[in-house]
Amino acid sequence: MPILVLLIVLSFVFYIFYKIKYVRSKRPAERKWLSAKSSIALGLFVASFGINQLFLFQTTVTYIVGAIFIAIGSLSVWGGIKAYKFYLPHAVKEAQEN
Repeated sequence: MPILVLLIVLSFVFYIFYKIKYVRSKRPAERKWLSAKSSIALGLFVASFGINQLFLFQTTVTYIVGAIFIAIGSLSVWGGIKAYKFYLPHAVKEAQEN
C-alpha cells in the first residue's frame, strides 16, 4: 500500500526533524515539548510499519509481530499526546518570558 509507505517515510522524517530541534533547543520545557512531538512521530512510524507488514505477508508470525508493533506504536502516540498537552502551556510560558 503506497499510502502506508508514504506515512512511514513522513513520520520518520518528522521524528528526525523534531529530534534535531530537540538537540538545538536550550529551554527545558521546550525540549520536553519537542520530545513529546518526536514520540508521537516515532509511534506513528512504528504503528504504520506494523500495519504495512500485515498487508505484505499473511503468516501467523507476521500477525503477532504486527500486532505488537501496532500496540507499541499506539501507546507511544498516546503517551506523546498526553505529554504534548501537558508541556505545551509550560513551553509557551517559557517562550514568553524570554
